Amino acid sequence: MCNIRVKVKVLRENAIVPRYQTEGAAGFDFHAAIDEPLIIAPGEWAEVPFGIAMEIPVGYELRVRSRSGLAFQNRVVAYHGLVDSDYRGELSVLLHNAGIAPYKVQPGQRVAQGVISRYTTACFVVSEELSATERGANGFGSTGVH
Repeated sequence: MCNIRVKVKVLRENAIVPRYQTEGAAGFDFHAAIDEPLIIAPGEWAEVPFGIAMEIPVGYELRVRSRSGLAFQNRVVAYHGLVDSDYRGELSVLLHNAGIAPYKVQPGQRVAQGVISRYTTACFVVSEELSATERGANGFGSTGVH
């Protein structure tokens, strides 16, 4: 079952078109479109291409997120990127190795997940006053520790 149609353009021969792994999944998998393994040293970042471009409908956004298993088991996390509906270039992910050992990304490996959501645009109105709240202007950590 799908709620919207998203066009996918395959840009690399080794690209894999995203798909949901289960019927109830909100996220679909992105695969590494690389020709040979890529080593990410501890503390380093690497861009991993997906080999595809997508046409996200106006009124929607694509969020690129970490795969929980990759993060939990290997401490490799994705920079959580946002893809706007007007972008038509190749999609990729920035992976960070937060672990203590080098990590090897394999060709075709599932390296990130995507979630497509509706969004709302705002009209920004300059104002001299904002409504009062209990929290007010108290910032980071101001709501306490449980």
